[in-house]
Amino acid sequence: MMYYIRSKNYDASFNLALEQYVFDELSSAHSYLMLWQNANAIIIGKHQNTMEEINADYVKEHGIQVIRRLSGGGAVYHDMGNINFTFVTDAGGEAFDFAGFCYPVVKVLQSLGVNAEVSGRNDMTINGLKFSGNSQYIKKGRVMHHGTILFDSDLTVVSEALRVSKDKIKSKGIKSKRSLVTNVRPHMAGDCSAEQFLEILEIGLKEQFEAQMLPGDGIDIEKVRSLQRLVYGTWEWNYGSSPAYNIHRKRYFENVGKIELYMEVVDGRVEAIAFFGDFFAVRDLNELEGKLIGLKLSEASVRGALVHVSVDEYFRNLEMEDLLLLLL
Repeated sequence: MMYYIRSKNYDASFNLALEQYVFDELSSAHSYLMLWQNANAIIIGKHQNTMEEINADYVKEHGIQVIRRLSGGGAVYHDMGNINFTFVTDAGGEAFDFAGFCYPVVKVLQSLGVNAEVSGRNDMTINGLKFSGNSQYIKKGRVMHHGTILFDSDLTVVSEALRVSKDKIKSKGIKSKRSLVTNVRPHMAGDCSAEQFLEILEIGLKEQFEAQMLPGDGIDIEKVRSLQRLVYGTWEWNYGSSPAYNIHRKRYFENVGKIELYMEVVDGRVEAIAFFGDFFAVRDLNELEGKLIGLKLSEASVRGALVHVSVDEYFRNLEMEDLLLLLL
């Protein structure tokens, strides 16, 4: 059975705490669908270096929240013209299979005359322009899939608040962030407000999954607020600290994303190391970083330490040879 949850709270730190509560605390015997909106906020991918992804001065000047999520992928901008959807269910099949969660949304949009389709590794597009970014968090056989729908967002803020990686621009031939994205509203056969669209989306998704409303007592709001206070409302989670490492490299890998490496090397050995980026991972990067600490920074040493390691589990779709190029 799938249960439906509609959050009426517009604080990003609360909604991300609610997502995690649903994933961690609610019965795994059921699946869950959640629709929600955030007031002005930038949502950072789990592995990203926050200060590398945002225009800090603009964010501060405009009072934009910056909150880190549990899943990988890139940073996205939320406002009240953006609708967010979340599925929590058994992982099944292949990790990071985005299409199965995106097609139900595409089906609703197509019913409104929108030429929407699933595109790339984790996007939905209209006529080649992105309106939805998607990400996943996988743990113990369960998956949290969440995505955005730019319905009537202020796209000038999107382009001002987020930085665009020069590596990605060079690789993709991208001229500007603004040229990449579009709102859904101008592409509809008719017209409606964001609030009306949310209601249409709710009805369409609930019908497809035969979802029932979660009972009113199904969520312990105090536990959600505790998680919000202790994690999603903290500087340590949302920004953290990046050591002043003496090696800093950034590379963009097709079908993987951006990987940023900070590394301190003393006497030819790795003293400290950290990875950031908009890639996806099914294993904790601390495990990989721990395997590299103390190693002599040579191809033979690194290959030997990682001989039984599946690089793909830490950087989805990355080959060992690419990791070696980044490290060496």
